[in-house]
Amino acid sequence: MENSFLRHLFRGGLVLSAFIGASACPLSLHAATVRSIEVTNEKISGVVVDAETGEALPGVAVSVTGRTARAVTDAKGHFSIDATTGVNLRFSFIGYETATMKAVNGMTVQLRIKDNNLNEAVVVGYGVQRRNSMTGSMQTVKGADLTSTTTTPNVGNMLVGKVPGVDVVPGSGQPGSMGSIIIRGKSTINGSTDPLWVIDGVIVGSDPGDINPDDIQSFTILKDAASTAIYGSQGANGVIVVTTKHAAMGNIKIGVTAKTGISVLNNGHVHMMNGQELYDYYSSFSNASEIAFPRWNKDLRNSNFDWWKEATHIGSTQEYGLTLSGGTEKMRNFFSIATYKENGAVKGYDYTRFNLRYKLEFRPYTWLTIRPSFDGSKTNIEDRQRDVTSMYSMLPWDNPYDEKGKPVKNYSDTWVNSNSTNYLYELQYNWAKSNEYRFNGNIDFDIRLTDWLTFSSVNSYRWFTEKDKSYTDPRTSGAEDIGRVSESSSIGERRYTNQLLRFDKSLGLWGINALLGYEFNDGKFSPSSSSGTGIMKGYSELDVTTTPEAVGGNDYEWAVQSYFLNANAQYDNKYMAQLSLRRDGASNFGANKKYGNFYSISAGWVISQEKWFTPTWVDYMKLRAAYGSVGQRPHTLFPQYSLYNIGSSYNGTPGALLSQIGNPNLTWEKTFTTGIGLDLNILKCLRLTFDYYHKKTNNLLYQVPISGVVGVTSIWNNIGEMTNNGFEFSLGWDIINRDDLYWGFNANFGTNKNEIKKLYSGTSQIILNDNPSTATTLLKPGLSIDTYYLREWAGVDKDNGRPMWYKTDDNGNRVITHNYAEANPVTLNKDANPDFYGGFSSNVRWKGFDAQIVFGFSVGGYLYNYSREEYDSDGAYTDRNQMKLKKGWSRWTKPGDNATHPLASYNNDTNSNKRSSRYLEDASFLKLRSLNIGYTWKLPQWSIESLRLYFSAENLFTITKYSGVDPELPASNLRDNSGARFASRSMNAGPAVYPSVRRFSLGLNINF
Repeated sequence: MENSFLRHLFRGGLVLSAFIGASACPLSLHAATVRSIEVTNEKISGVVVDAETGEALPGVAVSVTGRTARAVTDAKGHFSIDATTGVNLRFSFIGYETATMKAVNGMTVQLRIKDNNLNEAVVVGYGVQRRNSMTGSMQTVKGADLTSTTTTPNVGNMLVGKVPGVDVVPGSGQPGSMGSIIIRGKSTINGSTDPLWVIDGVIVGSDPGDINPDDIQSFTILKDAASTAIYGSQGANGVIVVTTKHAAMGNIKIGVTAKTGISVLNNGHVHMMNGQELYDYYSSFSNASEIAFPRWNKDLRNSNFDWWKEATHIGSTQEYGLTLSGGTEKMRNFFSIATYKENGAVKGYDYTRFNLRYKLEFRPYTWLTIRPSFDGSKTNIEDRQRDVTSMYSMLPWDNPYDEKGKPVKNYSDTWVNSNSTNYLYELQYNWAKSNEYRFNGNIDFDIRLTDWLTFSSVNSYRWFTEKDKSYTDPRTSGAEDIGRVSESSSIGERRYTNQLLRFDKSLGLWGINALLGYEFNDGKFSPSSSSGTGIMKGYSELDVTTTPEAVGGNDYEWAVQSYFLNANAQYDNKYMAQLSLRRDGASNFGANKKYGNFYSISAGWVISQEKWFTPTWVDYMKLRAAYGSVGQRPHTLFPQYSLYNIGSSYNGTPGALLSQIGNPNLTWEKTFTTGIGLDLNILKCLRLTFDYYHKKTNNLLYQVPISGVVGVTSIWNNIGEMTNNGFEFSLGWDIINRDDLYWGFNANFGTNKNEIKKLYSGTSQIILNDNPSTATTLLKPGLSIDTYYLREWAGVDKDNGRPMWYKTDDNGNRVITHNYAEANPVTLNKDANPDFYGGFSSNVRWKGFDAQIVFGFSVGGYLYNYSREEYDSDGAYTDRNQMKLKKGWSRWTKPGDNATHPLASYNNDTNSNKRSSRYLEDASFLKLRSLNIGYTWKLPQWSIESLRLYFSAENLFTITKYSGVDPELPASNLRDNSGARFASRSMNAGPAVYPSVRRFSLGLNINF
């Protein structure tokens, strides 16, 4: 089936859109056959076709053995070559077995496929290429390979551990959360490092929207300059090209999917104390006699409310989908509908999403193809979620329920911490909900002007609206006695069009294709909000509030237009070259810097196609090289202008206040990438890929801190230069590959190191995140951009149990001090970047049975575990629960103890829990990401093409030394001024981490 589709795809030399999965090893081959007509002539003509389908093969190289005469088949597979009857003709074509035949005029040569992987159609920038002809570094992943092993409504989370050089941190366990994706390291300090998403040819920015994962046919991840430069200023963080499913010719096919599952919270190494343990801990304080709160007595050992258990339960997931596809050569249709519902493992959070997609391909004439499509989604969130911070922090001595089982009121005098609110009391009344609608519509068409020239047009409109509402009851602490109703809404729209002229022609042994394009992309985002107070309990409409509290609203607009050229040439299926040029203009630069130019050049050499290359154990070898540039724009919309806040007032008189100092000379951040790569297939069962890259970024964009004398504390500027260097490796090994049994192993591995090379304007260093609740980092030449800048912990004094730090004395020596204030922050030889990361998997197929297991790993890299400042505080925080000491930790109790933790005391004032390298931890891990087992039946007697029943499990275990919830700290989900959602990765684990979840699912797929 795949082979037939592949051959149809390349017929005529014009590729529209497709993805064919890479096969494992070269298939078993038979000798090419020939049907001949006995005619002798000085000119030998014939046709080359696919041995199985009989379809013509264009671009086949034809040569006379031992002579210089050469030819290449045209678009219809025909060739003509100077030769005489009886000489040996050699026919070679990438992905097909080379054949040698006796020359006969009028001959028909049948070639058989050798390796589907090389013929794979890969969706790349603004088109499709055969894998063999590509010169860039990219990776393709089938959607089906991901949806069968992952339960998530977010498409970004599906790529965890699947692609070398792509570091994916999944979202938290909260339903609907987004993950964070970094491709080949951070090449900017300017906000989001999320890649560009391109869906069915439409640039959609950093937010892929709410795509149904089951609608995805393939991902193509573009990583180097050769593949991303065509996207110019939008491709600096890499590009993920998504191709959704479309209909093939034939009878209507029906697909039904159903999945149900459960989720269980995983709290990692964080285990909070119970009532007895917390009492014994307090009793061990060096000044326990000073504990004076009213309920302090031994009975507290028997007071043991489990706040974690109260807040959590076994979550549930349900997912259902239906697809219909089919059609004729003139008209094909694809339709899908799906629903996803998840009840979070933290109680009180319900997430529901509905998806709809329709695609039509209409060919009224052979020269015209029209492709209208639309998709939409609706997302509902009902939020009465238990408070995540309270799961950890609330004292086990304080029971939120009275003797009758009803929640006690806030500030209860029956509690040890009587200054605390009872969030369970408040959740009786308070609630929040959110509704979001998204619509995307396309009208695309191709006009085939000649056999070698096509005009293509992609036109898209994306729209979304979101409405959030919350109610705070007058009986609760958030709006005590007055109550509050808050509403916010937003409308976003994004228009996109590109107009392309495509050239594709064979000239002898040369194959040339090119495109010339214009692109325009703009958007508008309009958020508004309002709130009012003074309500009667139970009433939740704004018009019943007595006092308007706040109102806000804005309109944000932006635009980008581009001109670009891309050209590819290949000679004799051995030598490839590519050139890309792009000019972008953006609305968030001043008039004199509005346009930026970007480019790439790349080349490939299929060494294994050379006549002199004789190693029989090498099936395929290609060398690649690329150099080029991409860009980055500021993440705010108007940094070139000085802005004023006209909503300010003085003594009730409205006025304007300076809110931003503009920089009209701000220019594009540019990244220049050099890369080399090697693709190698050996022993008919091993596929290897090696890549090395060097990225240099100039004119780093950053909001530089300035004196706040005029009321503004920062200004946008270009501040410096940085580099990224890395190596990537992937392996595919077909250990056993027979008709009824397959066993394969896959692995990927990546490294990345970044370094600040230069800071402009004589600046020696820039301190980042200098606030008490986060770990400080430093920008300084010679260091990684994520290098920690902290006071250095020196351990615990064995003699007296006091905490120690290092300070720099007058002679520049590092000496020990017991005074936190004397310790000075220093650059630590520790940063947040892992030394290397990746994943490996194994899959087995035997008759109808299949199984797959997937692991992920990361080695090196540090996280600042801020939660320990509060929950491992040596007695400094007495209003919240504390962590149990992890295995290998110990508390100082007597002189001579070699302890990890200092002497604890009530209201500890030694600052032992303040920000320092004490809480900086190695975030290395090994995770069993997924396990999947299934069986497929073929039931033609019931008109069922296939029925697959499967079981999957995710996040089964993690091996790590990290003491927090998860070394893969969940990303925060935010929205920028254009309305796009993005994930912000943190280097600090706060006191309220929503834990990851273990998932167990049972699924059924039926195809009719």
